[in-house]
Amino acid sequence: MSGRPKMNRRILVTSALPYANGPIHIGHLVEYIQTDVWVRFQKLRGNRCIYICADDTHGTAIMIRARKEGRSEEELIAAMSEEHQRDFAGFDIQFDNYGSTHSDANREICGEFWQSLREQGLITERAIEQLYDPEAETFLADRFVRGTCPKCGRTDQAGDNCTCGHTYSPTDLIDPKSTLSGATPVMKEATHLFVQLDKLHDFLADWVDTSGALQNEVANYLKGHFLSERLRDWDISRPAPYFGFEIPDSPGNYWYVWFDAPIGYVASTCQWCASAGEQLDDWWKSDQCEVHHFIGKDITYFHTLFWPGMLKTAGYSLPTKVHIHGFLNVDGKKMSKRDGTLISAETYLKYAKPSYLRYFYASKLTSRVEDLDLGIDEFTDKVNSDLVGKVVNLASRVGKFAHKTGLSSSYPDDGGLFDAAAAAGDEIAASYEGCDYAKAMRRIMELADAANPFVEHSKPWELKKDPAREDELRDVCTVALNLFRQLAIYLAPVLPDLAAQCGELLGDPIVSWDQSRQPLLGRSVAKFKRMLDRVQTEDLKKMIDESKELAAADADESSPGTQFSDSDAPLKEEPLADEITIDDFAKVDLRVARVVSAEQVPEANKLLKLTLSLGGDERRVVFAGIKAAYQPESLVGRLVVMAANLQPRKMRFGLSEGMVTAAGPGGAEVFLLNVDEGAQPGQRVH
Repeated sequence: MSGRPKMNRRILVTSALPYANGPIHIGHLVEYIQTDVWVRFQKLRGNRCIYICADDTHGTAIMIRARKEGRSEEELIAAMSEEHQRDFAGFDIQFDNYGSTHSDANREICGEFWQSLREQGLITERAIEQLYDPEAETFLADRFVRGTCPKCGRTDQAGDNCTCGHTYSPTDLIDPKSTLSGATPVMKEATHLFVQLDKLHDFLADWVDTSGALQNEVANYLKGHFLSERLRDWDISRPAPYFGFEIPDSPGNYWYVWFDAPIGYVASTCQWCASAGEQLDDWWKSDQCEVHHFIGKDITYFHTLFWPGMLKTAGYSLPTKVHIHGFLNVDGKKMSKRDGTLISAETYLKYAKPSYLRYFYASKLTSRVEDLDLGIDEFTDKVNSDLVGKVVNLASRVGKFAHKTGLSSSYPDDGGLFDAAAAAGDEIAASYEGCDYAKAMRRIMELADAANPFVEHSKPWELKKDPAREDELRDVCTVALNLFRQLAIYLAPVLPDLAAQCGELLGDPIVSWDQSRQPLLGRSVAKFKRMLDRVQTEDLKKMIDESKELAAADADESSPGTQFSDSDAPLKEEPLADEITIDDFAKVDLRVARVVSAEQVPEANKLLKLTLSLGGDERRVVFAGIKAAYQPESLVGRLVVMAANLQPRKMRFGLSEGMVTAAGPGGAEVFLLNVDEGAQPGQRVH
């Protein structure tokens, strides 16, 4: 891909709308930092690019929280909007417009989309049974139900999809629980309206296959999991009580939050147009405007099937690109309040600079749908080594001398360093354009690695001691600061603060990517000010400790000892066995193993054939009675616990060399024991 920009590009960019029911945390910031970096890059390249966002404000959770806090929904969402915008600003994330889905503009545009769906015969109506929370006295949206996946048996899964990739209705969940009250939902009938998405099947299949809007793995996932069969009707309404927009031609029913939320992109743009003197059609109905969505992988289905179908029906532009990213893990594990790793934006900013996180995320983000891992040690080492030790070091080692000498009137011989860095600009730009920030950061650090030896070899601190060598000192300062300026330009999308500091130091604000091609000469240099301090591990530990304390306080306040209500039925059905000694237990060698292959055993009613890895070349074949509970493809790659020292058992299907551990009464109700990430095949379970 060429790094050179297309001239006169007009680009509209959105991030997923944060839900107005909680604070922004570092997991959310992966997306907003990624998007902000891309937008800043486009503006630096001279393209007209606007960044549009809003709070997602409707739904049952908002209604329930407002009720508990004794205030109106409008008061709640206004307070959350202020908090969200404060947190985003703290991380140098700049929106051209930040709106709300609870706006007159959004209500009006929702009506336009709805009318289009009606006119094209895509709306149907029928009575359905839906889960209802008898304690909260409300019907439950998918997100407020969790339970056991009916396909793979994983517990604590969302109401509409499982981490195994299977989608379903909340009513299909095994042992569902309301996340609002913890109560077991009951079935209750209500009238719902549906979008018949399958009527758009041919259009969506063609768009996914040929538009180039999706990463290859996403397109293949959609074609294999959804477009290979009939698309199910999309339940687009919710009955009262519900906080949202009432459907004009269906009194008592409200548009489901996933209908009006993406339309919020258009409504927020409409608000921006009103203030900027622009026409909405130039941004949402013009083939001269690119539309780019940045989203997490958990909302792929909505943004790549429902949303394009809605846009097509209403006559709006389809996305030019849907950039999908993975989740954030911390030290190899899912973020956890208990571990203190679910860190709010507000807490982070008490202990660390936003530049640190912006750079670390940029160094990890690629164009693929991959999870990121934030290791505390890696975070510290990368920031201190790259930003402080390489980039800022280049300026700090000559800055105090350059204030007195100024810059030379002609560019000195630097062995080709400046020209090489200028030539790298197109390659770095192409990486930014393609959202492969990690590649861009690696290339920029290569330039820093090449530049620093020049200063080390020139020893400006020695030249300063000899007045007769002032011209030589000036030349060294000129080279070092121009090489630093190139790095600051290339890093400007990621580190806007550093770019501003560079502009102040050299009296030339960074406003264009092409500034990297021409050195600054014959000018004074401002007094050098400290640019970036090293990350202190002690501060990060304090941040985690505070996050743990806040999480503990929230748990005590929201669920004082009543958050668990496990049934005693399983224990009654199968009482505890007789006591054994620790020596008895030690005879069973339980090991972590990875499923490297899983296949059906056609002639067996209950068995799947699993090939397990204990690390290295050590493999065991196990026949497990889990056929009714798991599809083989959902098991591959999964960590399980196996009894590794059982005497092999000869079966008519082959030799079974162990046993995997599971719970449940049998049949479809078998649940393999999970192993947390970080455990390795071959480790013993104690």
